[in-house]
Amino acid sequence: MRHIGATGKLLATTILALSGFAGVAQAQAVDEAAVVSQYADIGAAAFGDSLSTAEALQSAVYAFLKAPSAETQDAAKDAWIAARKPYLQTEAFRFGNPVVDEWEGRVNAWPLDEGLIDYVDMGSAAVNEENDYALLNVIANPTLTIGGTEVDASAITPDLISGALHEAEGIEANVASGYHAIEFLLWGQDLNGTEAGAGARPYTDFVVGDACTGDNCDRRAAYLKAVTDLLVTDLGEMVDAWGDGGAAREAALNEGGVKAILTGLGSLSYGELAGERIKLGLMLHDPEEEQDCFSDMTHLSHYYDGLGIQNVYTGSYTRVDGTVVEGPSVSDLVAAVAPDVDAQLTTEIAASVAALDEMKVKAEGGMAYDQMLGMGNDEGAAIINKVVDALVAQTRSIERAVTALGTEIEVEGSDSLDSPESVLQ
Repeated sequence: MRHIGATGKLLATTILALSGFAGVAQAQAVDEAAVVSQYADIGAAAFGDSLSTAEALQSAVYAFLKAPSAETQDAAKDAWIAARKPYLQTEAFRFGNPVVDEWEGRVNAWPLDEGLIDYVDMGSAAVNEENDYALLNVIANPTLTIGGTEVDASAITPDLISGALHEAEGIEANVASGYHAIEFLLWGQDLNGTEAGAGARPYTDFVVGDACTGDNCDRRAAYLKAVTDLLVTDLGEMVDAWGDGGAAREAALNEGGVKAILTGLGSLSYGELAGERIKLGLMLHDPEEEQDCFSDMTHLSHYYDGLGIQNVYTGSYTRVDGTVVEGPSVSDLVAAVAPDVDAQLTTEIAASVAALDEMKVKAEGGMAYDQMLGMGNDEGAAIINKVVDALVAQTRSIERAVTALGTEIEVEGSDSLDSPESVLQ
């Protein structure tokens, strides 16, 4: 997957603080501290589920590597898909919390130049001439040169991946760790463009001995084990950060507050999800712009991101075991000062989740997200544009909620939404 330069910019949504606004006093009836505490509790629960499902993925990967077969590979793939669902609901905690923002790139960075990790089709978009490390192929090379320094890669370990490899030379496309590195190793490249089909890596790429395909099966297995172990470690760090006294929880409680919550919701809704992850790919008709490009599971990524926004606004999160974490919410705060704004925003968020669910149902019914992006697929484009329109609409209501609460935020923007002509030049 070739790396395309970031097109995002800050869309300043500057709202003057309205200290004299009558509704602000009414909002005191809803305890803001309790709302932020509930937000942190949801963060702790969602990251906790992300960790437990990653540990299940780790077990499935171990079983696959111990006895490679089509069946154990499929089980590992299924575990990866399951692990993504709670994690994606945590993305609503980005953009407003520096602890999360500084950490997130270790587990969910994309796009990635996958030739850094393993073999690729030399006729594919993975051949990125703008990145010197796009074809480094760590799995095939026990000795590497990075930044003019020789690196011993004879042992593929979590420390090697997180240290010398991940975002080597400060290049964001040099993604060596996280969910998408694991996805690439399990599925391989999707070489189908906007036609049907996901990646089709053979399980024999991990069979050590004469039956090995793709060469270096022992090192490929070592990389998959190390990168999965690293994901579990990184998620464990974030679980601790949202626990009592943890850095992310303290940042939310003592620094960010409701302003940070709304910044996260607005930025994920608008610039990140509606813009960079969805509208940009449709404008370019480019499957390289789908987040889960190897597995063709991008529809799930989009759906669970949208669900995460709803979780945070309503103060309710359903855990993977079915239990519900719920309590005082931002919705309660907004309803106390501007019930009409809250009612509209609640309705619009439900509408965006419904539009995302429509996308998910269509993908699960046979039209994968990369097919929806295809030139001339009017039905797919309509499904995608419905989602974009719903996300933009709810962002405008998030801005109205900000006004009602008498604060100010900056929402991440995207050229695909703010300056579409520049994208197509």
